[in-house]
Amino acid sequence: MKARREKPDPLSDLELVERSRDGDSRAFGEVVRRYQGRVFGICFGIVRDREEARDTTQEVFIRAFRHLHKFKGDSSFYTWLYRIAVNLSISTAGKIQRKKTVLYGEFPEALAEAEESDFPTASAPMHPLKALETKELGQQVGTAMEKLSEKHRAVIVLREVEGLSYEEIAEAVDCSLGTVMSRLFHARKKIQKSMKRSREGTME
Repeated sequence: MKARREKPDPLSDLELVERSRDGDSRAFGEVVRRYQGRVFGICFGIVRDREEARDTTQEVFIRAFRHLHKFKGDSSFYTWLYRIAVNLSISTAGKIQRKKTVLYGEFPEALAEAEESDFPTASAPMHPLKALETKELGQQVGTAMEKLSEKHRAVIVLREVEGLSYEEIAEAVDCSLGTVMSRLFHARKKIQKSMKRSREGTME
């Protein structure tokens, strides 16, 4: 009876980065497979347009590949990657015509497509994106998200969907810890108020 061959442990992000720097295209392909869903979720959460989010996601990995030499390893690779995603998404969102109709109902579907696992649980007292569990509440959250600025959407997605710590978010969006906490506070308040108005409207 042949001995069962054990599968090797998956390479760490740093190992994949080093191999990619040495010209191993398959290594960077693994990076893309590992993070493309999450990066798309971040891009869509900020850009609020599905096709633009797809294009932005592709550009994120192109930029990441071209600038791998700039990653020093002082922080987690994914926070470095997410910073590229946030910056490009904010830039893209600023270029999109505001008159474009946004399909709010696609928000839950797009995030489910981006991340197959359950949304990570954050330690904050209010978790507005948990409303995505139902279509009706998901539409309300989508409407509320649309009313936020791109910078506020970024911290909400990174916290409530990706489950990043405040420190990791600060690295990803390149701002102070205090700014992150302030943006999260105001974003949650705005979402809460918007959803309250929406519920009151449906009860009339």
